[in-house]
Amino acid sequence: MSNHQFNQVNHVSIHIGNMLRSVPATSPEHSIFRVLHQLRQVNEKAYEPVILAIGPYHHGNDKFKFMEEQKLRYLQQLLKRRKEESVDRYMPTLRELEQQARNCYEETIDLSQEKFLAMMLIDGCFIIELLRKYILNKSIDEDDSDRLRHCRSCYLDDPLGESDWLQYHLRRDLLLLENQLPLFVLSKLYDLTRGPDEHHEFNVVAIEYFEFEGEGPDRNWARGNWEHILHLYHAWCTNGLPREPSLPCTPVMPSAIELGESGVRFRAAEGCHLGDIKFENGTLEIPVLMVQDNTESKYRNLIAYEQHPQSRVINYFTDYVIFIDCLINSSKDVKVLRSAGIIENWLGDDEVLAQMFNKMCDNIVSYGSCYSEIFENLNAHCKKRRNVWMATLRREYFHSPWAFLSVVAAIMLLLLTAAQTLYSVLSYQK
Repeated sequence: MSNHQFNQVNHVSIHIGNMLRSVPATSPEHSIFRVLHQLRQVNEKAYEPVILAIGPYHHGNDKFKFMEEQKLRYLQQLLKRRKEESVDRYMPTLRELEQQARNCYEETIDLSQEKFLAMMLIDGCFIIELLRKYILNKSIDEDDSDRLRHCRSCYLDDPLGESDWLQYHLRRDLLLLENQLPLFVLSKLYDLTRGPDEHHEFNVVAIEYFEFEGEGPDRNWARGNWEHILHLYHAWCTNGLPREPSLPCTPVMPSAIELGESGVRFRAAEGCHLGDIKFENGTLEIPVLMVQDNTESKYRNLIAYEQHPQSRVINYFTDYVIFIDCLINSSKDVKVLRSAGIIENWLGDDEVLAQMFNKMCDNIVSYGSCYSEIFENLNAHCKKRRNVWMATLRREYFHSPWAFLSVVAAIMLLLLTAAQTLYSVLSYQK
């Protein structure tokens, strides 16, 4: 090898060595991820904040200037309520948590220590004060005492509390995967600012604020080691489900229309959790699904959290959305489920809802399902010709009382005709 060739190889080796050293380490502490590109490209807006940026991923965007002012106003109110002149009291704790908090983010955060700590304090205090205001207003509705009214005076002139539109989108934005702070930061700030009458932990307050669906587990459950608010929501909705991965299966089955043609009946389940889907005695029970403007964003972010390679949660929402997508191929399927009380369509248009669920499964990877047994039983039911015949009979001849009476009349006429024929034959033989 000539000197020139050797130098070329050496330069390449050095270049690759530098590249390898620049690769960020994969940390088991990572829990706040960027949405995978394959998922984001299907509907980018579903993963983007509307009014509120939390954490470093969307930090500094001018479109959130209004809410940045509100964050500072909330911090002012917190300090005033606690009769504090500055934030000095909170900085030592945040410095101790800084590296642990940075490690929670998948990407290296290019913020100085000063800016990173300021972001954690301002964003964190905004969230805990937002939740406090909600709990306080709820308490005043239940107990209109002088003490509570005095506490409420600390929160006057709040434009956020006067706008249902803002409150709606605040809840939406706080459940975005890329819009999270580590939960241990929020819990620590909440504990540092907790008043003498605040007896619940931050997780319990968050559960009340987001009005998580269903009764859920008891308050002791909330003391679990959750990573962020989206994880807390995921854990609440999937509590009680098996902690094992999904069972292998091919998640394919007929749509709601086709299932109905095979004799499957639909009924809204009494429960409201993902595990309350059941198929027994020809009846498919599914918890009521209320579809609103923010439903797609919520499900997409939960799925993005599950689908990330470093995620440690089971694909329950992925399995659920795939199951619903299998049921819905068109607006006619939505109508069937809506008529059964399973879907409450606040979007107004059944076709829009159908397309939403059909596209939600684009680029999702799933090799199994927690509903594998239900898939198997539904497919087996539809393969039995007897079920199809019985369904056709009910649909064609027993769909109304008049149709039933006409069938009965036809049968009676047939029997009378047969009897008359038999009588004539017997009379002739005599």
